[in-house]
Amino acid sequence: MACEQVTLQDVCELIVDCPHTSTKDEGVGYPLIRTPNVGRGRLILTDVHRVSQDVYERRVSRAVPRQGDLILAREAPAGNVAIVPPGIEVCLGQRTMLLRPDSSFVVPEYLNYYLNAPEQRDRMLRLANGATVSHINVADIRNMPVQLPSRGEQSKVAELLNVLDDKIDLNNRLNDYLEQLVDGKFQELFGGLNFNATLSDVAEITMGQSPAGSSYNEEGAGIIFYQGRGEFGWRFPKRRLYTTEPKRLACEGDVLMSVRAPVGDLNVAFENCCIGRGLAAIHSETPSFALYLMRFLKPQLEAYNGEGTVFGSINGKALKSLEVALPSHNEVMQFESFAAPIDALIRSNENETRKLNNLRNYLLPKLMSGEIDVSKVDLTQLTNNHLADC
Repeated sequence: MACEQVTLQDVCELIVDCPHTSTKDEGVGYPLIRTPNVGRGRLILTDVHRVSQDVYERRVSRAVPRQGDLILAREAPAGNVAIVPPGIEVCLGQRTMLLRPDSSFVVPEYLNYYLNAPEQRDRMLRLANGATVSHINVADIRNMPVQLPSRGEQSKVAELLNVLDDKIDLNNRLNDYLEQLVDGKFQELFGGLNFNATLSDVAEITMGQSPAGSSYNEEGAGIIFYQGRGEFGWRFPKRRLYTTEPKRLACEGDVLMSVRAPVGDLNVAFENCCIGRGLAAIHSETPSFALYLMRFLKPQLEAYNGEGTVFGSINGKALKSLEVALPSHNEVMQFESFAAPIDALIRSNENETRKLNNLRNYLLPKLMSGEIDVSKVDLTQLTNNHLADC
C-alpha cells in the first residue's frame, strides 16, 4: 500500500507531557493513568488509582484527555500506548504523555495500533535513555517518523484489529465476572468457619528451587520455567523461559503462590512446569477449592509483607502450618462441583484469548508494513483456522 511519511507532530493536534508531580491514591474519583495502566493498545483500569475533582483539575490544566486521545508510557514499560475509550474521564499520572491525533490526517485507532506495532515499539525503546530508568523524551516522540496509508486503508486496518481486541476484552471481562461469582460462593459457604486445620491437611506443598542459570532458554528447549511472580498474569502465568534441568515441578492446575515479596500473590499453572525459588506449588485433589481457599487466605498472608521485614518471604514450614478453615468432605465436594466447571470455562476463555493474541500479534506488523492487504483478509476464516490450529 502507498504510504506518506510524516512525523507524529504532523498528525497530532497536540503532544503534551504529564504534570511532574506525584499524587496519592484517594480510592474514589477520577482514574489516574499511571504507567502500569497503559497496556499495549488499551487502558488497564484494574486497581487504577483515583483522585478528587481538585486534583483532577490540576492534572488536566495542560490538556483534558478525551475519547480517541492516546496515552504513552515514557517509562516502565517505556513505549506502551493506549487509546482513551468513550465514556470515561481520566487524568495523567507521572511518566506519561498525551497525544491527540488530528482526525483530518489520521484515524486515532490506526495510530494507536501503528505505535504498538513491533517496529515502532523497537524504535521507541531505542529512543529511551537514562542511567537508572529508561525514559522517552517528548521531543523524540514529536519527531518520530510515521508511515501513513490512505484514510480508507487506516480505517480498514483499525476495524479488523479492533474486532480481535474486542473479543479479547470480552473474554477478560467474562473471566473477571466468573471469578467474582465463585469468590462470592466460597465466602457464602465458608466465610464464617473457624480455623480447624492447616494448609498441609488440604494440599501438598512444593517449594520451588531454581535450576542452573545455564539451562535457561527462550527457544522452548526442556520444560516451561517460572522463577517468580514476575511471570504472573491475571490468573495464568505468561510463558517466557524454559529450562533443560528442572528441579521442582508443578502440575497443570496447581495453585502457584509467590513466597517472596509480595508474599501471597496467586496464579494457576496452565500446564506442567518447573518452579523457581520465588514460588510454591499447592497441589490438591480438589484444585478449585484449593484456589479459592488461598484467595480467601490472602489477608492472612499479608503479615509476611508487614513492616519490620526487610524482604518479605515465607518458608515451607510456615506455609504448611498456615491455619485454615476446613469444611467437611461433603461440603468441599459440593463446592468443587460448583466451581470446577466455572474454572474450566475460565481456562477455555484464557486459551482462546492467548490464540487471539497470537493472531493479533501476527497480523499487526504485516498489516502495518503492507505485507498483508487488509482488503483481502477474511477475518472469520482466519480466526477459525487460527483457533483450530494453534
